[in-house]
Amino acid sequence: MYQLDEKIYFYLLFLLPVLFVLFLAVQFWKKRTQKKFAEADLLKRLSPDRSTSKSVLKLVVLMLAIVCLSIALVNPKIGTKLETVKREGVDVVFAVDVSKSMLAEDIAPNRLEKSKRIVSEIINHLGSDRIGIIAYAGQAYPQLPITTDYGAAKMFLQNMNTNMLSSQGTAIDEAIDLAKTYYNDADQTNRVLFIVSDGEDHSERAAAAVESAAEEGIKVYSIGVGTNKGGPIPIKINGIVESYKKDQNGQVVITKLNEDVLKEVANKGNGAYINGSNTGETVDFVTDTLNSMDKKEFETKQFADFKDQFQWFLGGAIFLLFIDIFFLERRTAWLTKLNLFNEKES
Repeated sequence: MYQLDEKIYFYLLFLLPVLFVLFLAVQFWKKRTQKKFAEADLLKRLSPDRSTSKSVLKLVVLMLAIVCLSIALVNPKIGTKLETVKREGVDVVFAVDVSKSMLAEDIAPNRLEKSKRIVSEIINHLGSDRIGIIAYAGQAYPQLPITTDYGAAKMFLQNMNTNMLSSQGTAIDEAIDLAKTYYNDADQTNRVLFIVSDGEDHSERAAAAVESAAEEGIKVYSIGVGTNKGGPIPIKINGIVESYKKDQNGQVVITKLNEDVLKEVANKGNGAYINGSNTGETVDFVTDTLNSMDKKEFETKQFADFKDQFQWFLGGAIFLLFIDIFFLERRTAWLTKLNLFNEKES
């Protein structure tokens, strides 16, 4: 387990492409100026120690030093002491629809990214609840088991995409059945499942699956992502829209938010339906709902002590700058013998 103290210093890494562009510009200017000054053969005799390789090496060393310095300022920490603590919370599972219809851009930037943003914001507002994540389309896939590691949950969430499951559709029933295996505490007073979907192309078994979950004490809520007007499903290559998904008759498919299905799922699951078009309102509703529920005490392990690791990266930066100043700025006898930079004829 690790922590990052000052993530803002990662912005220093933006200096790398700037330095690279400046290096190319300077090299281009040098060559153009040198051509005006003398021909290549004459210039080689006038400047026998000139070496492009050495300039490239200096740039690489400087860029690595900036990387090390940036990480040192961020101050990464590694957990050194693991201890068991008692917490109170609710077991919450998010089942996120990753079918192709979630690529529709009727809600910005698209339905899937909107869903991920909603769940991520909900995670930011959680206290001590345990969370799990499921991805589903034509089938359900366990993305993250019940955990208190919110950082890992957000990482897995951001990696979700419509290509992770080959079978298409909206198998809400499979997502619910899989979610039931996430709750390993039979005495948990409140177990909650949030289905985040557009409700399109759903399975007919969804109602039966919800009723089964409700009988086991699982409250099922649904968050609708999309619009009633709907939109086409873009087919992109390298981030550029090449065409739109079409049906067997060659007509562009328009996918719409199916609120009726999602409302039915929530009603049968003793939960509620939320339209996710407004992220803030959705997060507030979910947060208030979870806070009003009875909490179950459970034990979890977490790192209590963290040790600074910035000194290793600071030392690396100083070492690289030392090499640049004392070895690459001037000619040295042993470097000349090695002839690494074509400083003498073979």
